[in-house]
Amino acid sequence: MRHTEFWARMEQALGASYARSWASMFVMRELGGRTAAEAIDAGVPPKEVWEAVWRTLDLPLSQK
Repeated sequence: MRHTEFWARMEQALGASYARSWASMFVMRELGGRTAAEAIDAGVPPKEVWEAVWRTLDLPLSQK
């Protein structure tokens, strides 16, 4: 997964105006106590970050 696809999925799940805010504020234990944005910036693969977001938000399987 590319970064652009990650952000597109975030916008689809949370809306364009909220996705980046949520990604920079919501800390997830699964990402080592980092936000999605921090994990992406630290080099965690976007697919791994997305899967953590997907589980955290309890999104439908169709969005995995």
